[in-house]
Amino acid sequence: MMSVLLVFSVVVSFLLSLLFLLTFWRKQKKYKFLPPGPAPLPLLGTPRYIGDRAACKYFPELHRTYGPVFTVWRLTEPTVVLYGYEAVKDALLRHAEEFSDRPFSPIIDVYSKGDSFPTVNGERWRQLRRFTISTLRNFGMGKSSMERQILEESKYLIKAVTQMGGKPFNPLNVLSCAVGNITCCTLLREHFEYNDPKLQELIITTRRFIFNTHSYLHELGNTFPFLLNVPILKEKIFKESSQLIEFVKIYIENHKRSLNPKAPRDFTDYFLIKIKEEESRMGSNFNENSLLMTIITLLAAGTETTSATLNFALNLISNYPDVQVKVQQEIDEVTGSQRSPGIMDRAQMPYTNAFIHEMQRVLDLAPVAHYHAMTKDTQFRGYTIPKGTTVIPFLSSVLSDPTQWETPEDFNLGHFLDDEGQFRMRPAFMPFSAGKRICAGENLARMELFLLFCALLQKFSFTLPPGTERQDCRKLKQNKVQAQICAKPRPGSSTA
Repeated sequence: MMSVLLVFSVVVSFLLSLLFLLTFWRKQKKYKFLPPGPAPLPLLGTPRYIGDRAACKYFPELHRTYGPVFTVWRLTEPTVVLYGYEAVKDALLRHAEEFSDRPFSPIIDVYSKGDSFPTVNGERWRQLRRFTISTLRNFGMGKSSMERQILEESKYLIKAVTQMGGKPFNPLNVLSCAVGNITCCTLLREHFEYNDPKLQELIITTRRFIFNTHSYLHELGNTFPFLLNVPILKEKIFKESSQLIEFVKIYIENHKRSLNPKAPRDFTDYFLIKIKEEESRMGSNFNENSLLMTIITLLAAGTETTSATLNFALNLISNYPDVQVKVQQEIDEVTGSQRSPGIMDRAQMPYTNAFIHEMQRVLDLAPVAHYHAMTKDTQFRGYTIPKGTTVIPFLSSVLSDPTQWETPEDFNLGHFLDDEGQFRMRPAFMPFSAGKRICAGENLARMELFLLFCALLQKFSFTLPPGTERQDCRKLKQNKVQAQICAKPRPGSSTA
């Protein structure tokens, strides 16, 4: 009896293995016109090259072997990688429509119930994105009303930095408070004191939420969706998203009770009015869940990315005191020591503007950004990329492309200054990505970076703590910028 069962198990195992191999072979045949890449293992793909950490480590060597467009495999599914400025520009700008979808993410689909703003596709995505950008613009993004809001927040930020008393501190928390307040005011009409536990909890939760989207656990859940049914793993994967959902739900309910359609106060009010307008339409894309997911996306991404970028800016300029002096001289020449720098001053501040852009380039905050997917079968650079194929625009390779930057590995303001010392934009500057899926909050982020950075440099000189050695930009990136700095009030500049 035991021998019969053993033979039966062997036969079943053999047949299943054969079935899997045949399935894999058929997929390989379907994808035979894909760009080249390392040979995948049956069923396993090329696990060595999958994941955000693997991208930064291995994509440069794959580019040297296979060129600017190559393929890696997640199990039996291919992922096409775009490496370098020309390949990324060709895809996201010249073939913008074909590369404009997002791949399916099991984790995001579960917690968002299919309504995640960054990952929906087709007409649904177009309507939500169009409404979001136009509403943010109408509410003030890129306009003087938003500038006033940011400048008002800069006063709270300056006060918080002043309270450090010149002692060493990590600026990330106070920067997160400032950026978090700007985002909350825009979306929820809420402003917090910097020591408010609700704000501190929101900052920690959004930071963990963003971090977890790039974690091994998140990668595992998306690769093997059945693991999302394991209670312990499910709780860990969805902990931060659940907390954000509960946080935002409270505000949505409060807005519903106090809504005045004739006098909308913030983004949430505008969205609720849109929901009311569309309630008679079958299958409308505007509902409370899509509102919830849109706010969570803007809240998490807007707070964490901008505050992390400002944190790097202050650490970087603390390690380049000669650059700091020139930035402060330019601010003083244009605005004096009392008037806060405004957006209109940016055109007269080429050196400061160049610093902010070069700082973002060397920071390379989102090397792979959000993945793309093909909207249809597409001929691209001699290859055939089927509809639905995941595509990675490797933005890190754009920001360090030696064909676009004179000294790509170095911090060099000359990348954004011409021979006359005037600011020049570079086409390969893509920290917000490019094309139809470019970051929806780009204009707000650029305003925040310029206004908050200039407000701080006008009032303070930032230095390293005594006994601390200076680091170049590469070491600062490697150390994840957890260093402390000191902020000393500048002579003649009131921090009141």
